[in-house]
Amino acid sequence: MEQRLVLAHSPDADDAFMFYALTQGKIETSPIFYEHVLHDIQTLNELLMQGKLEISAASVHACAYLARRYAILTSGASMGEGYGPIVVAKRKFPLEDLTRYPVAVPGTLTTAFLALRLCLGLFPFIVMSFERIMDAVINDEVPFGLIIHEGQLTYSDAKLVKVLDLGEWWSQETGLPLPLGVNVIRKDLPEETKRLVAQHIRASITYALTHRDEALAYALQFGRGLDLKRGAQFVSMYVNELTVDMGERGKEAITTLLERAAKLGFVPHCDVEFVGA
Repeated sequence: MEQRLVLAHSPDADDAFMFYALTQGKIETSPIFYEHVLHDIQTLNELLMQGKLEISAASVHACAYLARRYAILTSGASMGEGYGPIVVAKRKFPLEDLTRYPVAVPGTLTTAFLALRLCLGLFPFIVMSFERIMDAVINDEVPFGLIIHEGQLTYSDAKLVKVLDLGEWWSQETGLPLPLGVNVIRKDLPEETKRLVAQHIRASITYALTHRDEALAYALQFGRGLDLKRGAQFVSMYVNELTVDMGERGKEAITTLLERAAKLGFVPHCDVEFVGA
């Protein structure tokens, strides 16, 4: 029997790359048919809070609030191996200044925001769209900006300097990758449906990695100014073996992040569940 499910993800190059095979009909998914919905990650997090999406990309940070209703799929995670969101400024600053002066952040449910809290503790911040943050720093609206997505590769073009790399910090702290984004699925879906969805997402990622040129050409439509070289670099940063299947190391990275945040009172305590293919 045919089943139609909403699959929501962000219009970013890494998501476009991993979902290329699903969006372009490169793999067979019958009896499930997917309706693709695109929103920025902050909007997706908010829709998930309301239980409005069946399958969606989500910030790992948001999973602390979603654990009752959603499980984490073991395929589709974006994890930084020694790299991640960065704090930039117009000149070098001592790290302690980040707790004294405002940091522009791309949403309080992003994992980048949670990781910065784990690193610094409490700090002054201003929420703005991630697309505005670099310009806000350049125009002296704020002294610091927390940069995600392709800005991690392009900030130096704007003559900004790196103050802190949260992926480097997390790796030094834990030896684990920094888990930024995952795919989640509603727990109330039938077990067979959840298993099939997990298989389809894993197959889509595997297809993209084995047909890299065509998947990358598609993904660069969503690259916001990335050229081919940087687009390939950005995609390879966040679509890799851990994306195909996070394994025990990826699960440990997620639980470690959320447990540390819960101990500090930044998120509620939760037991996250994982669904694999």
